[in-house]
Amino acid sequence: MTDPYLRCQQYLDRLERRLQSEGLWSNEIPEPASFDSTMPFCVDTMTLPEWLQFVFLPRMQELIERRLPLPSRAGLHQYAEVYFQQQPGSYPALIRLLAEIDAFIAEPTMH
Repeated sequence: MTDPYLRCQQYLDRLERRLQSEGLWSNEIPEPASFDSTMPFCVDTMTLPEWLQFVFLPRMQELIERRLPLPSRAGLHQYAEVYFQQQPGSYPALIRLLAEIDAFIAEPTMH
């Protein structure tokens, strides 16, 4: 069986590359106040790509590095489907990857 932290890192690497290849990666960090949001996915202060890049990826990376328990669910795929319906462009590969990440996180062997 593959180390779950290694598998998670592989998903995070794929997500970073996908965001970059889709042109959704930003070189500008959101305003500090954007990180103070109490809403899921910081919906009131960040775009989904910003949240993935500046919140989700760093938090997951920290869990991996410190070998802390990974979350039991994420809901990335569902939110991405709703979010991208309201945006120009189409991102089926990104949405599929987020569904894979959700499925991985939800695996009973992860907890």
